Amino acid sequence: MISIDRFEEILGLLAEELPAAFYEELNGGIIVDPGRLLHPADQDGSLYILGEYRIDPAMGKYIVMFYGSFRRVFGDLDEQALTEEMRKVLRHEFRHHVEGRAGVRDLEVWDEEQIAAYRAAKKDEL
Repeated sequence: MISIDRFEEILGLLAEELPAAFYEELNGGIIVDPGRLLHPADQDGSLYILGEYRIDPAMGKYIVMFYGSFRRVFGDLDEQALTEEMRKVLRHEFRHHVEGRAGVRDLEVWDEEQIAAYRAAKKDEL
């Protein structure tokens, strides 16, 4: 797995791929958190949150990318493959931001459906 410094460097390059308009009202920018975060719906220690779009009264709107979660989930990938996973997550979080600004919840609904499918699959495993 790459270092957190390299992770931040790659993330910066990926962020530059996006149009400037995507950054409007994203006043907190993109933050790298060194930790790993399990999803509240996790049932077996394997459902990690890789990124989050957050709206906070004090900090504003921002995106968090969890280096520790990437390390746990994708630690065996080479840098090129990891970069693609980072790109997917970053764009997913930006989509939350852009849709939120437009008053659309399509991606939120999709995320909820994915968690419901996860729960159903875990229930079937029992």
